[in-house]
Amino acid sequence: MGGYHWIAGFTWVDSFLNACMLLGGMGPVGDLRGNGGKIFAGLFALYAGLVFLAVGALLLAPVFHRVLHRFHADATAGESNG
Repeated sequence: MGGYHWIAGFTWVDSFLNACMLLGGMGPVGDLRGNGGKIFAGLFALYAGLVFLAVGALLLAPVFHRVLHRFHADATAGESNG
């Protein structure tokens, strides 16, 4: 919100709306004027997307790890000891 307010020049309510819409996947709402606001909005969108992917990966990693263990054949199961 601070970036939209101070860099892009939006009011606090418009900054809140733009930040929420971007984090919700809808994209920015207001008209961005000036290069600073456009660069900030692009960097914020990239950051929000990367954080979403990283958090998703961290949350799903234990589940995926467990699934791999579940379907992994035991290496010694096919060997005979005699």
